[in-house]
Amino acid sequence: MQLRDLDLNLLLVFDRMLAEKRVSAVAESLGLSQPAISNALGRLRRTFGDELFLRTTRGMEPTPFAQQLAEPVAYAMAALHGAVNQQAVFDAATSTRSFTLAMTDIGEIYFAPLLMEKLARLAPGVTISTVRNTALDLRDAMEAGSVDLAMGLLPQLKAGIFQRRLFMQRYVCLFGAQHPLAAKQRMSLKDFQAADHLLVKAAGTGHGQADEAMAAQNVVRRVRLTVPHFVAIGHILRSTPMIATVPERLAQSIAEPFGLVWRTHPVPLPKIAINSFWHARFHRDPGNQWLRQMLFDSFSDGGGAAGSAPRD
Repeated sequence: MQLRDLDLNLLLVFDRMLAEKRVSAVAESLGLSQPAISNALGRLRRTFGDELFLRTTRGMEPTPFAQQLAEPVAYAMAALHGAVNQQAVFDAATSTRSFTLAMTDIGEIYFAPLLMEKLARLAPGVTISTVRNTALDLRDAMEAGSVDLAMGLLPQLKAGIFQRRLFMQRYVCLFGAQHPLAAKQRMSLKDFQAADHLLVKAAGTGHGQADEAMAAQNVVRRVRLTVPHFVAIGHILRSTPMIATVPERLAQSIAEPFGLVWRTHPVPLPKIAINSFWHARFHRDPGNQWLRQMLFDSFSDGGGAAGSAPRD
């Protein structure tokens, strides 16, 4: 097939259908009628000899052939958008743009206070919304533009996603200042295994690798309480004789407010990379560029690469 045989406007419809999955939503986003979108889909199907999208209870789902086309078309659309908007600028001081960041409860505890303090000084009209990076189809949301950036330990984000490392961190043991272990400057493995544990199973975040590493080393914990998130551990640990394995920067953030202390973990655990992620479609968007650079300047440990190419 030659490009001269294809109406390139149809690729815009194809790209939006991948993101929206509903004819009505595509029509609204492109300012066209639903019959016009249906007609465009018909022409695409005839051109490629494939159904491309099939109606399901979840909307119009792409066929394997459409999924194969998705990345090249998305990159082409992003390149065209960047080319025709080269003069676009983002003035943080006067902008009233709203950004949506996907992060965990740890991210809100650690990132949000400093982020909002910086925005108050640098971009007083900019607003932020956060969503859980495990509560939605994150890659699709980023491709559609409903999530601008994701932050955290997110190994599931791959094709079509850029990433930049913010910092590396280790896991530590966290517990109340009145806990008997607080009198020791170093916790032994025997101390660790004899203690009662609060276990956090934060599904979809990658933090389960710490549990896997302990299991691989035959480390046995006496787990008394299991919770699905980190946000409540400060309240729990300050009033119970339990300990928890948590990322170090979370421990630093909540130790003083909740009267907690932390110690180096007695089990050799892998360090974790906390990254910022954005979709290739918005790689050259001036507002997105400004936000991710501001986050990098604010939180980076200085070891992050300038930005990695999308991974297939």
